[in-house]
Amino acid sequence: MARNSKADRRRVLGEALFKDPFFTDEELAERFKVSVSTIRLDRGELGIPELRERTRAVAREAYSSLKSLDNQELIGKLLELVIGERARSELTIDGSMVLAKARVARGHYLFAQANSLAIALVDAPMALTGSVELKFIRPVQLGEIVVAEGKVLKRKQSKYWVHVSVKVDTEEVLRGNWVLFAIGEPEDARETEME
Repeated sequence: MARNSKADRRRVLGEALFKDPFFTDEELAERFKVSVSTIRLDRGELGIPELRERTRAVAREAYSSLKSLDNQELIGKLLELVIGERARSELTIDGSMVLAKARVARGHYLFAQANSLAIALVDAPMALTGSVELKFIRPVQLGEIVVAEGKVLKRKQSKYWVHVSVKVDTEEVLRGNWVLFAIGEPEDARETEME
């Protein structure tokens, strides 16, 4: 991005953080071609808290909107949830989640994170997994942080089609397509195609 005036930069910075509050100061500095301290000053002037506080605020809001499962049933830390549209969660692989000899994550932890995120997207008091097409792309190592991102592709009455991609940094490690069924769904269920 070419250098902007301070006012323009701050306006665009505010818009960027409104759309995606998970940008780090370093990513923003690189994007705006300014120093990290300039980004911090800009955020301060705009009244935008640091990443840790933005993440907490988004997570609090996301957990409060959980519908189809209890927050203890969700595997990983919920970062974002817009029911019926998109969601994101994070899971740090610790020693209890890995195979003893290989020190790689057991597949059922990665599946559980992705599956619970897909279920969280369903707009109903309860949801069940009907089928899953899943591909493990590479093993996840002890200590790596995996971020699952889910998106509702289509909805028809009580049936949802959801795509979930799980990444370490920018590298995809697992992806899958879920078909889920809403139980006890609201009366206004209708067919919708997501963009």
